[in-house]
Amino acid sequence: MVALLAIRQATAGIAPGPELETAAQTQTALTYIIFTLPLVLLSLIGGTLADRLSKRTVIIAIKVVEVLLMSAGTIALWLNPAGGILPLIVLCGMGAHSALFGPSKYGILPELIPHERLASGNGLLEMWTFAAILAGTAAGGFLLQTAGDQLWMAPLTLAALSVAGLVAAVTVPHVSPARATGGVGSTIRVAWAAIQTERLLRLAIPGEIFFWTIASLFAQNILVYAKAVLHLSDAMSGLPLTLLSIGIGVGAMLVGRLSRNRIEYGLIPLGAIGASIALSLLGALTPQLVGTFLVLGLLGVCCSFIFVPLNAILQWRSPPDRRGAVISFSNTCVFTGILLGSFAGGSLANVGFSTSSIFLVTAGVTIVGTLWALRLMPDVFLRLLFVILTNTLYRLRIVGQQHVPQSGGALLVPNHMSFVDGFLLMASVDRPIRFVVDAAYATYPLFKWLMTAMKVIPIASGGGPRIILRALRSAGQALDDGEIVCIFPEGQITRTGTLLPFRRGFERIVKGRQVPVIPTHLDRVWGSIFSFEGGRFFRKWPERIPYPLTVSFGTPVPSDTPAYKLRDAVRTLGEEAWRLRKSGRRPLHREFIHAMRRHPFRFAMADHSRPHVSSLQALIGSIALARVLRPQWEDQRHVGILLPPTVAGALVNVAAPLCGKTSVNLNYTVGKSGLEAAVRLADLRTIVTSRVFVRKAKLELPDGPSIVWLEDVARTIGTGQKLIASLLALCAPARLIERACGQHIPLTMDDLATIIFSSGSTGEPKGVMLSHFNIDANEQGASQVLHLYQAERVLGTLPFFHSFGYLVFWLVMFNNAGIIFHPSPLDIAAIGELVRRYRITFLVTTPTFLQLYQRRCTPEQFSSLRVVLTGAEKLPARLVQAFEDRFGIEPIEGYGVTECAPVIAVNCPDFRAAGYYQPASRRGTVGQPLPGVSVKIVDPDSFASLPPDTPGMLLVGGPNVMKGYLGREDLTANALRDGWYITGDIAMLDEDGFLTITDRLSRFSKIGGEMVPHGRVEEALQHAADTDMQVFAVTGIPDEKKGEQLVVLHTLDESKIPDIVSKLTANGLPNLYIPSRANFIKVDALPVLGTGKMDLRSLKRIAMERLRGSAES
Repeated sequence: MVALLAIRQATAGIAPGPELETAAQTQTALTYIIFTLPLVLLSLIGGTLADRLSKRTVIIAIKVVEVLLMSAGTIALWLNPAGGILPLIVLCGMGAHSALFGPSKYGILPELIPHERLASGNGLLEMWTFAAILAGTAAGGFLLQTAGDQLWMAPLTLAALSVAGLVAAVTVPHVSPARATGGVGSTIRVAWAAIQTERLLRLAIPGEIFFWTIASLFAQNILVYAKAVLHLSDAMSGLPLTLLSIGIGVGAMLVGRLSRNRIEYGLIPLGAIGASIALSLLGALTPQLVGTFLVLGLLGVCCSFIFVPLNAILQWRSPPDRRGAVISFSNTCVFTGILLGSFAGGSLANVGFSTSSIFLVTAGVTIVGTLWALRLMPDVFLRLLFVILTNTLYRLRIVGQQHVPQSGGALLVPNHMSFVDGFLLMASVDRPIRFVVDAAYATYPLFKWLMTAMKVIPIASGGGPRIILRALRSAGQALDDGEIVCIFPEGQITRTGTLLPFRRGFERIVKGRQVPVIPTHLDRVWGSIFSFEGGRFFRKWPERIPYPLTVSFGTPVPSDTPAYKLRDAVRTLGEEAWRLRKSGRRPLHREFIHAMRRHPFRFAMADHSRPHVSSLQALIGSIALARVLRPQWEDQRHVGILLPPTVAGALVNVAAPLCGKTSVNLNYTVGKSGLEAAVRLADLRTIVTSRVFVRKAKLELPDGPSIVWLEDVARTIGTGQKLIASLLALCAPARLIERACGQHIPLTMDDLATIIFSSGSTGEPKGVMLSHFNIDANEQGASQVLHLYQAERVLGTLPFFHSFGYLVFWLVMFNNAGIIFHPSPLDIAAIGELVRRYRITFLVTTPTFLQLYQRRCTPEQFSSLRVVLTGAEKLPARLVQAFEDRFGIEPIEGYGVTECAPVIAVNCPDFRAAGYYQPASRRGTVGQPLPGVSVKIVDPDSFASLPPDTPGMLLVGGPNVMKGYLGREDLTANALRDGWYITGDIAMLDEDGFLTITDRLSRFSKIGGEMVPHGRVEEALQHAADTDMQVFAVTGIPDEKKGEQLVVLHTLDESKIPDIVSKLTANGLPNLYIPSRANFIKVDALPVLGTGKMDLRSLKRIAMERLRGSAES
């Protein structure tokens, strides 16, 4: 308003042209100087007040002065409407007001809000500040013009607003003074000392000076540009600055959004580049009104990208007790720059520069300054790249950022999944990070400039102990200097998808230093083009854009924490991050739709009646079945399925969730009574099955539910139904497909996908409720480590009522591999022929079935196998060796339980390449816990955690853990403890994370006070009998004298038993572990469940019946 009055007086009677531009520029510069000079002279006093007094007190006092000044301005224009010197005196007073107000206004912000909200808080503060500037700029000319002869009405409006500001100031929370002593001289000294000890402050303050010098130059030039070039009236002349202010407000909000929970100074070069472009456009093109407004809006956004992060850096890096001093010192320097900018604007105008030329000069100076800044701080340019990447190609979620200290040294210890892990960490932390990097990369010519900019610490892993020790000492010195250091303790990017063993270099770095060690985890990086997913780096299409990633920082641990504990902390962070995937995942049927559409003509599945089913055919078939079964399943939550592993069985299991139903695959090996028990518990009203299957399997169907025969259903699918299903499969959105199949309310990831009845090997079967996310989380973990490629062919003989059989189907489908079903795993001839015919590469089975294949299938039939994975029971070492000797491939073992959907741990194929060896399996173990799964070993009685290599009760945690047992809250409460599933298995975990299952707790006998494991006795018997086939099964029955006694069921000739028992003693087995000769019972066959697991319940029953019968006779 004062500037407009001055311009009005100075240009009265001057015609448009260079003379008017010069006069207007001179008057504008004069008003800017009058306003800025008190800012330069009094800012240090403002800083002293901000530190010595409560900032709230200063804010209220200054707001009182503001009311008085606005009242004085009103009186000044009432006395002299032409303006004169009094308005300039009031303007000078407002400059003094701002000088004293600024340090308290900005200094109180970090005292009121946490660090992670500082960037967004500054964004909001600047947005509202410039909203006020916007309103004032727009209203200044308007008020002058509408006031007419009564100009005093304009400042009267401002006086009213200042009263409102005073009322708002009273509501500011009280804060304590930062320091009790010190004057202006002390303020300068402590500010200078703080700036000298912090590099970011040393660079941020010159950056602010440079920016505000440029800003004052182009800001006053805009006002002249509006009057002299755009020929706007007094009422309209404020519009260009209004558009600039709008851009600043929008930019401030964007900074808060892009910065998320950190100070993102990578935005500064982006803002500088954008400002240079905008100023160049204004100067070179001299756009018309609309073009000018658009460019000024862009300029405002770019300005916010510069000064909001700079302000946040000043607040963040200034010591709390000297924050006011640093801010006031910075303000003094900044306002000096503004003063110089104002002088420069007037000087350039007086030597003949037009407003357009001044814009070009400003753009040139901005470009030079930006290049100079990037040379000083190349890491800022890197952060700019990270800002672009993490807001375009990637969508970054940061968890636990508060665990990274804002000052002082700290060591980050993350997992290593890809080539961009370091960049992702830099984008997640607002402090510079020094990475320990392999010297081969640090000195490679293509990367050397980048590594120099990042100030990496090179380490030559093959350079000998002395060179390695020197690098580790350099890392330790960086910690001593208060820097953040990051080392990847695995030493290599994982090629297996598993967490590799931790090397101990980090222990050497922190030895003797009291610095926090922060476990860190990068989730979902496996699958990006920079990871080894798919067996290669780079040469693959990204799964999606933007690609979601999670970076998690854990609670800092002491520097003497051993490697195995730190590794466990990183794995736990991974399990917690796995849970966060839920919001971005789809229910199973939707993921199936997506996978089938991705490669519609790829081979998907086959069985004896359908030798080739493509992905598109599978999708069409499942939709057609769902639409036909819809009326049969009306008003039912759970639907029964009694089908073997076939194409039809698979498609019915897809049709169920398409219709919004929970599938219940019934175990057809348990007899009619077992089926009826499951039907009652699951409240099943219909069962889908096949006449052919029922006849061949000689099944007795349960009484009660309606039977839906698949043969009848198939006959109702006519040409019209197939056409509709085809159109839906090809064109319809997933939600429309669901509606067409009767799913009125969309399923969520927390809804039940299936109910699987546990095998009942140790007791009554229980209905395990598994949600879509339970299955999906387990499938994702298995996909990461089992590496099913598109050309993979998997043999599907495990039934759908088996939790692993159910999982394997979805695992194969989601990875675009193919599955070949066969209803009976005991049909050895057919199995061998299927493997040969389809060139099956991935065999999933149980040790019981594997020993049959080992004996009766030929090496030629199994020549295509790449992976042989077993589960459900312990894999004997002798069977591993025999299978490898015959087929040239070593079977690997996994472990799981139905309650965990089901995979808990698995051995994976090792990775070997020139210069690399990454073991992912270890004989005698069941492998490492699956990604996304946590395990811990505890004392069975106290539940206290046990150290590595100590047997104890195995607990499992993760998103794969069941929702509970159907209708049995009591059993659910007993099985789950604080989110951990109590497996009932005795296991131990080594320091590298490999899990060994000793036996089930129920498979121990307490004899004479000592726990005797049945599994160890079985192994000793098998070894003494020198056989690969399992011919012994051990159980325990009550004994009056010793508590329990061992009983052995066997299938050998009775004459061989004495010799075998004598070998047990000779082989060193303790006497307590050796069963009595009278307790060996011959049976025709060992009791086995339909899943291939030993039927422990029947085993004990047979032992007790036979021994009781012998005693009675």
